[in-house]
Amino acid sequence: MMIYAVMTLSVTGFLAGLGLMYASKKFHVEKDERIAEVNSMLPAANCGGCGYPGCMALAEAIVKGKAPVNACPVCSKEETKMIAAYLGLSVSASVRRIARVRCNGGCENGIEKYNYYGPRDCHSVVMLGGGNKVCTYACVGEGSCVKSCAFGAMRMGKDKIPVIAPEKCTACGACVKACPRDLITLLPEDKPIVVVCRSKDKGPDVKKACKVGCIGCKMCEKKCPVGAIDVDSFLAVIDPSVCTVCGICVEVCPTHAICDLKKTKI
Repeated sequence: MMIYAVMTLSVTGFLAGLGLMYASKKFHVEKDERIAEVNSMLPAANCGGCGYPGCMALAEAIVKGKAPVNACPVCSKEETKMIAAYLGLSVSASVRRIARVRCNGGCENGIEKYNYYGPRDCHSVVMLGGGNKVCTYACVGEGSCVKSCAFGAMRMGKDKIPVIAPEKCTACGACVKACPRDLITLLPEDKPIVVVCRSKDKGPDVKKACKVGCIGCKMCEKKCPVGAIDVDSFLAVIDPSVCTVCGICVEVCPTHAICDLKKTKI
């Protein structure tokens, strides 16, 4: 009986092995060696700025034609050209983007409701009575965005408003996700004129909360020669695709809520 059991077990194992061998050949998926090569050319930041979960996923998308060669915001022009040359592809022209902070209501300009002594995290401050500022749209100044930046492109200014170093910014978007007030956006590098306010309150209420808030006066909208500005819900909005960077809106804004960030660091 023992012999029969051993023989049965051996035959079963042999047949199972044959089945597994057949399945491995039948369902084998050829791995494109170019994926690993392209991945080695990427910066290994795994920041997610490209929209993919990591550099390997992006490399696979590029090789399969699902993502452009210049999809990685961290890659330099030279690295992008190297990937394109390896794959025999051309690189389409693209304008570099930079993170911009849309608030100037720091310690000097924004009026505070209370002094905060809790965890140094913006989300914690926002949860406490709607934030430490009278303006419920303002930056609360605890630097969650700065902590999220893996490239050292951000620091907290002396007035507790984040300052971005354009030459270091990779437009990965980590700071955008980290801000609980949606105050950071990625804009084309060649369009530095920005409304540094997000308040949609009426003018009189804005003046009570901040010295440099947008009061919705529509002066910028009326003076813009190309119609790039629209005042919606008491807040000026600039369309970067239309803006010619003439600077007229910066000059006419009575509260200095519009800044040319190439000339002004907030």
